[in-house]
Amino acid sequence: MRRPGLRARVTAGFAIAAFIVSATVALLSYQLTENYLLGERERSALRATAIEAGIVKAGLAGSNPDIGAVLKALDTGGKRRAVIYRDGTWYGRNADFGIKSTIPANLQAMVSSGQAGAQRIRTDTGPALAIGVPLDDSTSFYVIDVMQELDRSLQVLALIITLVAAATTAAGAALGWYAARYVVRPLTNVVAAADNISAGDLTARLDPSAEPDLARLAASFNKMVDELSARVQRDRRFAADVSHELRSPLQTLSAATSVLTRRAAGMDAKAAAAAHLVAGEVQRFEDLVTDLLELSRSDQPASLEPVDIAALTRSVCRTRGVDTAKVQAPPDDVVWRVDRRRFQQILANLIDNAEAHGGGLHAITIRETSQGRYLDIDDDGPGVSPPDRAIIFDRFVRGRAAGARGDGDGAGLGLAIVHQHVTAHGGTITVTDRPGGGARFTIALPTEPT
Repeated sequence: MRRPGLRARVTAGFAIAAFIVSATVALLSYQLTENYLLGERERSALRATAIEAGIVKAGLAGSNPDIGAVLKALDTGGKRRAVIYRDGTWYGRNADFGIKSTIPANLQAMVSSGQAGAQRIRTDTGPALAIGVPLDDSTSFYVIDVMQELDRSLQVLALIITLVAAATTAAGAALGWYAARYVVRPLTNVVAAADNISAGDLTARLDPSAEPDLARLAASFNKMVDELSARVQRDRRFAADVSHELRSPLQTLSAATSVLTRRAAGMDAKAAAAAHLVAGEVQRFEDLVTDLLELSRSDQPASLEPVDIAALTRSVCRTRGVDTAKVQAPPDDVVWRVDRRRFQQILANLIDNAEAHGGGLHAITIRETSQGRYLDIDDDGPGVSPPDRAIIFDRFVRGRAAGARGDGDGAGLGLAIVHQHVTAHGGTITVTDRPGGGARFTIALPTEPT
């Protein structure tokens, strides 16, 4: 399972922290508010019941009191209902008489023992408070105070607090996203600079003053790039200097071997074989020097111009002795903006690679899509093993990547030159298996190369 990125983790951390804080505050606020409101309501109900008990007691003081009239004289309103228990009989208003079944038995026992009490209960209409007051040894007064309105108020309060907690959590996530974006922004600049450097732009640098907290990182990064750039420049100068210095003796050797090969017919068999061997090695040496010079110039930008890529590909095939019918292109003109010289060498090196190490060229396919422009070079060889695909475009790479595909001739610079030229066009080159067998080298260029 892929681990979430830094931005996602920071955002989630802020959201979780905001949720915990808001949920804790909401829960405490609700409990405190609930306890306060219920307490105030209970105290108010107890005071009202005490007053009403006094009125009832005074009304029952006569010898033959009308209990129903006494109850009707109470101003209990629509939220309070009262009953009287006297000498084993329940008395109440017509509408209130059924409430005796809602009075808890333990509350009745407490009042019968001479103690006033109250207990929270739940009725068909919602939560309520049952209050009992003893009037004398044989008479008790009970009131059911319905708290439905208070219950609705608490429900609204709970909804509001929940919405506030949710909004706080969302605000925390948004703050975390912004903070993560702000924190990651300098790292994004580092990644962008590293990408530019990997693409060959050794002028990319970081601004130490842009983020004081990362000034040391920026300074170290810039120092590393300076050293890398100096190292690359030294290597390029060395390759160029060596190549130039070798050209003069190579030209002399080439001229001498040319004379030897022309006179090989008059030599004995061993001398003639030696002359041809020397001529071949000198030619191979010249090719190596040419490749080194090409690599030393690879830092120069590509000189783009409109080129008929299909015509250029067929022209390179003819110069390499390859059948132009193997070039598959759209029927319309295929004009790409490329560096003609570099792209000509890309094609030549890939065709030579297919002929020398890939069992021969199978086909070259030119295609265009909305995502980019592609050129596939297929061969009939054994293909390239997955471990070799990661290194086949490095310099001086041969070994398994070359030996398994042919005789192993060459210095291993051809595909490295191809890779650098494709990169100069802002594209990529990859190698995969060709359907049906063999290797497929795919060049992918953007619609508008830079």
